[in-house]
Amino acid sequence: MGNNDNLENLLRTGSLKAEPPDCKECEGLLRSAIDRLQDAHTPSLSFASRFDLAYNAAHAHALALTALRLQGYRSDRRYLVFQCLAHTLSVSKAQVRLFALCHERRNLAEYEGYMDIDEPLLAELVAATDALLLEVQKAMAMAWST
Repeated sequence: MGNNDNLENLLRTGSLKAEPPDCKECEGLLRSAIDRLQDAHTPSLSFASRFDLAYNAAHAHALALTALRLQGYRSDRRYLVFQCLAHTLSVSKAQVRLFALCHERRNLAEYEGYMDIDEPLLAELVAATDALLLEVQKAMAMAWST
């Protein structure tokens, strides 16, 4: 896990809010991520649907938020939730950059109606989200076993 000094700095600036972890919330977020990620692996779905499912499994609807919540924080800023992964889990800077790129692509699709069909990017997103799922499951097991 990362150094909590970075998270504490974000708390002091108001970017994060302190909130004790909630087991039921984290379990619900994890279930949501697993369902979304399973569907993202379905090749018969459209590119846009698979991208949206994988992105939301990774992001604030599920895994990255769960990692942040396990540390006792919450953020309303989608982009920040991904950035905090470097401090909440053993996630590489390359993975954080991938999630940030997908965040930008998601925003283009959501707010400007532009979705570039990029199958290699989707494959990277799904693989990175699969890996993120394993990290979150480990973190949850450690958090609730103590």
